[in-house]
Amino acid sequence: MLRYQWKDAVRFWNSKKGEEQSSGQKVGRLQLFDITHRKKDGSPMTTAAAEIMEKLKDKKAEYEVIGSSDSSVNVDDIDNQIITEVLSPESSQQCMPSGSQAQAEVQRLKDQMAQMQASIVEQIAQLKVETASREAEFKENMKNSSYNIEQRQQ
Repeated sequence: MLRYQWKDAVRFWNSKKGEEQSSGQKVGRLQLFDITHRKKDGSPMTTAAAEIMEKLKDKKAEYEVIGSSDSSVNVDDIDNQIITEVLSPESSQQCMPSGSQAQAEVQRLKDQMAQMQASIVEQIAQLKVETASREAEFKENMKNSSYNIEQRQQ
């Protein structure tokens, strides 16, 4: 749970509504998600939160229909199952790219490094040429200076 979610949960449990619900009732992950992702006025904090809440609600309704006809469905695990189904694909896409995305990113970075290396090699070659040219110019100037000094002394 993120820090802001924890603060919202604590604020909720200290509220009148939270006290009413905490009278021995078990609070599921769906309810906790709902509580921690709403503003004080009851509206969702973000459009993304609203979309997730809608998906959670739809999935909950779907499981309730299945649960009413299938006694093997464990009602206690439904909240966990729903949260996992709805949030896991989204969070895994945000946190970790797929294999092909990761390979593409690695290739892009390799290409970028190769370009940078080629650019550096080219710059070094240019600096060597400039240095050689300046050394030659310096030597020529020194030779001319020595010649001028000899000429004056005669």
